[in-house]
Amino acid sequence: MRVLGLVGYPLEHSFSPDYFREKFRKEGIRDGIYALFPLRDIDALRHELINKQPGLIGFNVTIPHKESIIPLLDWVAPEAKELGAVNTVKVLKQSGKILLHGYNTDVAGFKCLLSKIQIASDKRALVFGTGGSAKAVMHILQKQGIESSQVSRSQHQNMLTYEALTTDIVNRSDLLINCTPVGMYPNNHKKLPIPYAGLDGNHGLIDLIYNPPKTKFLKEGEDRGCRIINGQLMLEEQAEASWRIWVNETGGVR
Repeated sequence: MRVLGLVGYPLEHSFSPDYFREKFRKEGIRDGIYALFPLRDIDALRHELINKQPGLIGFNVTIPHKESIIPLLDWVAPEAKELGAVNTVKVLKQSGKILLHGYNTDVAGFKCLLSKIQIASDKRALVFGTGGSAKAVMHILQKQGIESSQVSRSQHQNMLTYEALTTDIVNRSDLLINCTPVGMYPNNHKKLPIPYAGLDGNHGLIDLIYNPPKTKFLKEGEDRGCRIINGQLMLEEQAEASWRIWVNETGGVR
């Protein structure tokens, strides 16, 4: 049995198992499974997962381990190293050793969302969150020449806090991107604490959350005429990028 999976904590109603079950079916792979591996402590990765799953050939990584997993890896792709975040791991077996190679497919996924929201490179963006996904988003915005500011719950150098946001700051920011879990199932009732009155039909809102399909954050934007998009497309592109990594490396899925 060849095993793929998702590492994170907690893991509830994940998109990935259904997606990869269908992927196995389409590819004619009968002995593959995609499982959820909820790990509260990432330091237990090898003991609780790698050593207990001999068929494991790769896995995705989600909140809160995208950054903390890096010291546990044997090799990290240059872009993932630059971002300081990994969301895809390939498990290799060489000379009796198990090697873990880390990659980041958040970049490929977010590029898809950015192309759909259609924002010009001379615009401004607000990015909510400071985790691995936010780093990938900031990386792409910088590459695209979009001036962007990060927003955090606590005070950090070169970052805004939610308390510091004003209606005017929101109004002058053409694109708002939620990279936090605020509003994600089962906490659908929650929304980012920002002055939504600054939004109008000239704004675009991206939420990396896909469950629910329309968060309170996106609904606030929609009610004010904003262009909105959730994280479903990003997830699909990330999944395909992960699949290419697992398939193309020696000893892959096929």
